[in-house]
Amino acid sequence: MSEKGLKSRFDLMMERLAKEDAESGVEQRPLTDAQKAVLAEIRNFYDAKLAEVEVLHQGKLRAIWEPGARAELEAGYRRDRERLTSERDAKLERARRDGV
Repeated sequence: MSEKGLKSRFDLMMERLAKEDAESGVEQRPLTDAQKAVLAEIRNFYDAKLAEVEVLHQGKLRAIWEPGARAELEAGYRRDRERLTSERDAKLERARRDGV
């Protein structure tokens, strides 16, 4: 066995993906401290919004007993979560890409 030892499947896959990225011209740039701060701020904001939506949803859910109304409320809640999640992901990607 070599000094480095055996590699896990994950390590082998990550090496293969890094090699494919290098061959296709994808450039890896480390994030700056400013970028990390902006990304953290975006995550914190959307984590708070998602928590707020969750709390409001639970409050409304406690007041409704009719199955049809509950299903409609659940559908609205899922739409809100999906919208917030996609907004967050888009802003994170934009912040990474633009270099803030």
